[in-house]
Amino acid sequence: MSTTATATAPTEALDTFPINGTDHLEFYVGNAKQSAIYYQATFGYKLVAYRGPETGSRETVSYVLEQDKIRLVLTSAVVPNHAVGEHVAKHGDGVKILALWVDDCRDAYAKAIERGAESAFEPYEISDDNGKVVMAGIKTYGETVHTLVERSAYEGPFMPGFIAKKSSFPVDPVGLKYIDHCVGNVELGHMNKWVEFYEKVLGFQLLVTFDDKDISTDYTALMSKVVSNGNGRIKFPINEPAAGKKKSQIEEYLDFYQGAGVQHIAVATDDILVTVQKLRDRGVDFLYVPEVYYEDLLDRVGAIDEDLADLRRLNILVDRDDEGYLLQIFTKPVQDRPTVFYEIIQRRGAKSFGKGNFKALFEAIEREQELRGTL
Repeated sequence: MSTTATATAPTEALDTFPINGTDHLEFYVGNAKQSAIYYQATFGYKLVAYRGPETGSRETVSYVLEQDKIRLVLTSAVVPNHAVGEHVAKHGDGVKILALWVDDCRDAYAKAIERGAESAFEPYEISDDNGKVVMAGIKTYGETVHTLVERSAYEGPFMPGFIAKKSSFPVDPVGLKYIDHCVGNVELGHMNKWVEFYEKVLGFQLLVTFDDKDISTDYTALMSKVVSNGNGRIKFPINEPAAGKKKSQIEEYLDFYQGAGVQHIAVATDDILVTVQKLRDRGVDFLYVPEVYYEDLLDRVGAIDEDLADLRRLNILVDRDDEGYLLQIFTKPVQDRPTVFYEIIQRRGAKSFGKGNFKALFEAIEREQELRGTL
């Protein structure tokens, strides 16, 4: 089995088609209205658009939330036996769509299909007085879909069918800037299949490989490979379980989510101390790393600009690579099933993913698994 290896930085010329960035993440949830209030009140997202029965959508409702370059769409079914409701019944609240912002949707879709992608839906155009949006979809791991979104000719609040809508109470952003990376959990033996999918279909390159010697504790282990597009704006780590004495976090996720899906979303901030303090003050729960982690922290990572006492108080982790260092912290799952959670990350030059924190992080997850009786 290979050891940790960092691949040569990808070049934009290798991309199957240009991707400008993440257009949006769409969650299928049990109650979009209440989920929208949660993300506004705790994470500081502002409500910007709405679609529902009042706008002509008779079967689903969607709330669109934004913070800087991050856009979340929360969608629920309002009628029984709908695909959205069935998805929630099987998986719980979770990410259904990882939407990619492209310049030419039809061309991107054709190239993806030509390279072996399975179609989720063919290109179609929607329009209103604010312009037009073109979308198509290709399937990825589990029931997750990559929607390709072309929106250069649209000036409305989100896309046709939605109306502008503002938060009904004061919302204070916590400083989230953009999506740094999205992590997918897949079944045992499926990691390489999906890495090859991103390489072959989208022209992504392999950035880094972690084997079970890198990501393990006394009880559990997993393997991970990270793929990225040419401009580096899209990074997808793909995890699969590895053999261990007890059930790993990946296996727990697969059991509760009933298959492969998005495990966590890493969102970037320019000041993690301010961001995490605000999140903690609003009731967001984070994984706990014991005090002993900080005893030799500066010996391990060297000089940093932040005060160690502040990092210890907020339980923020630090790691360094050849490019610089990063600070990170992980929430507990944000819904009742132990599935989707968030990583808050601040990069001070580092381009890696916190390998030096893996052991502490996964021991923290194991403590939560033990409380749930799933370790």
